[in-house]
Amino acid sequence: MSAEATNPAPSRRRGRPRIDLRRLGRAALLGPGGRDRLPDAISHVADAHRAHHPDADLVVLHRAYVLAESSHRGQFRKSGEPYITHPLAVTLILAELGAETTTLTASLLHDTVEDTDLTLDQVREQFGDEVCYLVDGVTKLEKVDYGAAAEPETFRKMLVATGNDVRVMSIKLADRLHNMRTLGVMRPEKQARIAKVTRDVLIPLAERLGVQALKTELEDLVFAILHPAEYEQTRALIADNATAGDALAAIADDVRTVLREAGITAEVLVRPRHFVSVHRVRLKRGELRGTDFGRLLVLVGEDADCYGVLGELHTCFTPVISEFKDFIAAPKFNLYQSLHTAVASPDGAVAEVLIRTHQMHKVAEAGVVALGNPYAPVEGAEDGEDGLRADPTRPGWLSRLLEWQQATPDPDTFWTSLRADLAQDGEITVFRPDGGTLALPGGATCVDAAYAQYGEAAHACVGARVNGRLTSLGTVLSDGDTVQLLLAEPDASQDAASGPSPDWLDHASTPAARIAITGWLAAHPEAAKAPATGLRPPTAGPSYEGAPAEPDEGAPAGPRAPSPAAANAVVADLPDAAVRLARCCTPVPPDTVTGFAVRGGNVTVHRAECPAVRRMESLGRAPVAVRWGDASECRVTLVAESFGRPRLLADLTEAIATAGAAIVSATVEPPSEQRVRHTYTLQLPDAALLPVLMRAMRDVAGVYDVSRAQHAARAH
Repeated sequence: MSAEATNPAPSRRRGRPRIDLRRLGRAALLGPGGRDRLPDAISHVADAHRAHHPDADLVVLHRAYVLAESSHRGQFRKSGEPYITHPLAVTLILAELGAETTTLTASLLHDTVEDTDLTLDQVREQFGDEVCYLVDGVTKLEKVDYGAAAEPETFRKMLVATGNDVRVMSIKLADRLHNMRTLGVMRPEKQARIAKVTRDVLIPLAERLGVQALKTELEDLVFAILHPAEYEQTRALIADNATAGDALAAIADDVRTVLREAGITAEVLVRPRHFVSVHRVRLKRGELRGTDFGRLLVLVGEDADCYGVLGELHTCFTPVISEFKDFIAAPKFNLYQSLHTAVASPDGAVAEVLIRTHQMHKVAEAGVVALGNPYAPVEGAEDGEDGLRADPTRPGWLSRLLEWQQATPDPDTFWTSLRADLAQDGEITVFRPDGGTLALPGGATCVDAAYAQYGEAAHACVGARVNGRLTSLGTVLSDGDTVQLLLAEPDASQDAASGPSPDWLDHASTPAARIAITGWLAAHPEAAKAPATGLRPPTAGPSYEGAPAEPDEGAPAGPRAPSPAAANAVVADLPDAAVRLARCCTPVPPDTVTGFAVRGGNVTVHRAECPAVRRMESLGRAPVAVRWGDASECRVTLVAESFGRPRLLADLTEAIATAGAAIVSATVEPPSEQRVRHTYTLQLPDAALLPVLMRAMRDVAGVYDVSRAQHAARAH
């Protein structure tokens, strides 16, 4: 069975019959027609083209057909038809989508340089630089020259050409669609290989360029080849529910009545789902109802009418609010615009509804093809500073792809990275603090944002703020987030040791980030062996990393001797009571404090805002009046929150020592997502030094917060 025979004809093309290859083959063998008329074999292309471009000049198409037919004469496809039927079919596909004349001209000639004696110079001489560029862009590289790398390098060449002119990929997609339609003459193993490349590369590209008409048919053709059993089940399911459209047709009549009474001019169509769509809905919902086999499409004249239709539907029917999406106010990254909703009929049947203008529908079907020639100068438009017109078809994903492919000279790495990149679903836009934006694939993290914004300078990234909140580099971003990336201050002495750790690769989803990180790790093999946080002990003095923490206040232990500093600094209104400072909040002058009597006749002093105070009071414990004495020396526990980097512990202890504090104890908790918590119990000669000390610790690169300890304490 041929792929063409297994593919359901999309309903949107019922108005124009599919190309008859045998008839075209006979017409091609008869040669060009007379001087005053188009050849019979290309007349259908001309009709389709004129339907979208009534004033199009068909002379150039005539010349391109004559050259293509004479160049391919004597060549035949594996199916037996003259080879000219293939470029004709590809050109018809593009003509039906509304492609402009230059694209159709290049489409007729797209295989001549690859498969005939015609040269690029001859194409340029007869049709100009634009057509020559498009033909060159889709011309495959020779296996004789590139061997196994021919396919990935051909796609690299095509994508680079697409970066300069998106019409290159439009021709390639139409070319692959016709080849997939006629793939049944190939060996099964070759069918499967071509179908897999189509699934992994061409279908995602069609989605990203917004060419849904090609994407959906390619999906069905691939489905039939790679999943024949599921395809047959779906085909049988659709056949068994041939009257399923009646349920949607009845709702469509009700919608027409509602809109007519509201005075809204609209076209309401029943749009059957294609095979893969039915298969996905069945997997999601289980047993299907009649309304699940299609959707309603409402077409109106103006953007405002879309919202008018939405209001009427939600007023006169029961809306399914969870199904509402507004892709008009926030278009998809591939130019798609539409309102999506769902309404329930009185019998409980739910119908999905798409609401868009006629122009939106044209773009939804044809994507970038519907833009016509995006490179033609616009009358009255001002050029950019470089004298070049801005390219509206150069989306963020394509720019990112063109950047990272330059860093992957190896064909296998490029091919693997390309498939991984295209496998990412959707695109998000995040905002920088300066008001700029970053376009990232869905699922991107702060690591990806760092490399998208700073390139290799992102090696020095130590953290990020997302929507004003500090977060780890592995945080997954959402559309509309504001991201501030924090870079460490450059330090020449640490260049060899500073940079990404291997676990960054776990958080990097874009090829650009993964390639940059992998390259840095390869150049710094010592980094791959270091702990993920890069913590190192100080170069001089005792190491406090891993030092035991003092027990929390209220831990099950015997009475502890009060520190001299506490005894001298705090006076309790309880005769002969020993005074000690609570380790849960470590009060220092001039904090407002209160005390509570504990076991052994001691008094524990807490800051007034300590949670333990409220807990004691709720238990009915009477507070003991305490006040600060004359001694200025104090002990305090500080918590430093930081992003892991080499020499961080050494820099922090140096800052503490420089501020005049003595470290009593210190702990460093195990790192979590690049973040490290340091807890220091410090002896200060004067409580007035505390703000200076905390400020000095915050100034250490990588430290984003320093606070007084605030641990939970049990009631005594």
